[in-house]
Amino acid sequence: MKEMIFRDRVHAGQLLAEALARYANRNDVIVLGLPRGGVPVAYEVAKELHAPLDVIVVSKLGMPGWEELAMGAMASGGIRVINEDAVRGSHIPPA
Repeated sequence: MKEMIFRDRVHAGQLLAEALARYANRNDVIVLGLPRGGVPVAYEVAKELHAPLDVIVVSKLGMPGWEELAMGAMASGGIRVINEDAVRGSHIPPA
């Protein structure tokens, strides 16, 4: 995949929408945006694809001792994503 350079989040969303054009006008597509930085990008994608837009709020799971490094994330509805490689490499106990 070639590197994309964009002016701002609106422009990034427009470029992403171009790459996802095959999903336009489908009734089985929804665009999810992460609050703050991701919503402007998601808005442009949803607009171009004629798809509904929703916001998903997530909480980062910081790596113990390196809180800025995410080892995963949690979202409403019991959704949890863990970067198993990061956890394994840092010898974090399952608890």
